[in-house]
Amino acid sequence: MSVLSNTDFIMDAKERALNGQKLDRESIIGLLEIDPDSRDAELLGKAAREVAGYVTGNRASVWASIGVDYRKCAMSCNFCSFGQKWGLVEQESERSTEEIIGLIDNFVSRGARWVTLRTTQFYGFDKLIQLIRDIRSSVSGDYEIVVNTGEFDDEKAMTLADARAQMVYHTLRLREGTDTKFKPEERLATLGCVKLSPLGLAHLVEPVGIEHTNEEIADVFMKGMEHNAILSGVMARVPLPGTPLADRAQISEKRLAQIVAVTRLASGHQAPNICVHPPSPLAIQWGANIVVVETGAIPRDTGDCDREWHEFDMNTAKDRFTSAGYTFFSGE
Repeated sequence: MSVLSNTDFIMDAKERALNGQKLDRESIIGLLEIDPDSRDAELLGKAAREVAGYVTGNRASVWASIGVDYRKCAMSCNFCSFGQKWGLVEQESERSTEEIIGLIDNFVSRGARWVTLRTTQFYGFDKLIQLIRDIRSSVSGDYEIVVNTGEFDDEKAMTLADARAQMVYHTLRLREGTDTKFKPEERLATLGCVKLSPLGLAHLVEPVGIEHTNEEIADVFMKGMEHNAILSGVMARVPLPGTPLADRAQISEKRLAQIVAVTRLASGHQAPNICVHPPSPLAIQWGANIVVVETGAIPRDTGDCDREWHEFDMNTAKDRFTSAGYTFFSGE
């Protein structure tokens, strides 16, 4: 495309997003094809930030995440530090209910809008339900509980909602069934159960690496939209020494910000909240209004983190939002 046609293309995408229209696959791929180091990409980012301001009321929020259990996983996904085959988990551990309640109380008191309980694939479901109930009875405040756990059916989705979880983080990941040992149809079945339940769906395009094509990125994003995701965005793959994908570099910050901008324009009004992870100042300037502050067991690192990952805490997140012109929002 010429510079002029790219400009027109971006402006058309912006107008459609402002009007609440989701972009089609061809348009998404076209925007992803723009050189992230170009002036067109800067225009794309500016357009996405304008849409973010309009759709969100210029509000930005923090997603706090706690890795509950740190243990070996037999699924051994090619990008995950928990994989049993990689031998990176030397000493398994698990946070107590009291520890988790203390962490959540701290996050909520500092303005976290969501708190996520991230458990490994085979963490006991009944145990998770009891943990949610204990949190609800112990931590007051206007926050939402998000679960990030293994596969489940319709009955379990309703049980999660009855326990007062509000959202599920679940995705069809890039190259599911190739870089993971999960069957895509099983991941899609869980997404279908979330869609039919009272639970909201958070579905990021992840884990994005230099190896993924624009078509793959578009297709995974659209799967989230098909399953009524109300929170979207992008998570970059972090190269971990000792895993099969360790020799493949992490995508550049500009490429990450570009994909964020595209998800912002492509989701219309369906997913007003767009997340970027790891946190990126440029991606926030290009349309992301959600960042993650996390602690505990983290699949993008080794060991059980006893503080905020990479020292990215609530205050730092708020400063990033302020610098990008957002108003910090912790809930209704």
